[in-house]
Amino acid sequence: MLGLHSLSRKAVRLGVAAGGLLAAAACSDNTISGPTVDLNLRRVAGFDQLKAALAEARNEANGGFNLDMWAAVVDRNGLVVAVVFTGATATDQWPGSRVIAAQKANTANAFSLPHLALSTANLYAATQPGGTLFGLQEANPTNEDVAYGGNAADYGTRKDFMVGKRIGGTNVFGGGVPLYDADGTLVGGLGVSGDASCADHNIAWKMRYNLKLDDVPAGVADDGKDDNIIYDFENGMSASGFGHPECSAEATAIGKALPTTHPIGH
Repeated sequence: MLGLHSLSRKAVRLGVAAGGLLAAAACSDNTISGPTVDLNLRRVAGFDQLKAALAEARNEANGGFNLDMWAAVVDRNGLVVAVVFTGATATDQWPGSRVIAAQKANTANAFSLPHLALSTANLYAATQPGGTLFGLQEANPTNEDVAYGGNAADYGTRKDFMVGKRIGGTNVFGGGVPLYDADGTLVGGLGVSGDASCADHNIAWKMRYNLKLDDVPAGVADDGKDDNIIYDFENGMSASGFGHPECSAEATAIGKALPTTHPIGH
């Protein structure tokens, strides 16, 4: 029995030593650390800039219900840069749209490339049953701890719990667009929510224009020029495979005109 006790004590000592080696390794130069928020993007699409761009776009005709809105930006790492709203308080717009805006920002960033932009509106048709991307909407689930953590009174402020964290989530209707700087570099994604999905897209496009982060290299819309919403559904099918249902005649007209009224790379 004494021998067994001695062996046990020796095993414990070995275990402690091994744990110490692992801890030392974790603190070595080989430590893998997570990314931090892109501070350069925060300066160009941070809280104040985002709020001003959203208010300007929301106050234009967009073909929706003229509702107050949420908007969110993520950087290329998928970290939330800022979350804002247009109303006097956080409940002057649909509370559920805060998370949807962040999901759209994440989706536009996650499924765009340096040479190919995809808006969330471009993903609608392909993700329906029988579509080429069916199931994509179930990918990259939303991090619920990030989405609903913290003090609700801080939502939509500089202290929003999402900021600096990965929200995740995949959303496949209008309102999310990727962000490209003046050099054509893909720097993140923008999401807007709070109105009909077609109006959300129109507002998001105008916001990106206002932020001057719209140097889009190519897309699936307008003969491959951009990531605009595509209205080509007939008998429940999208001719291009990247179409989006119409919400209203006014929203459709405004959306189709966006490359002219708010041209990319201006």
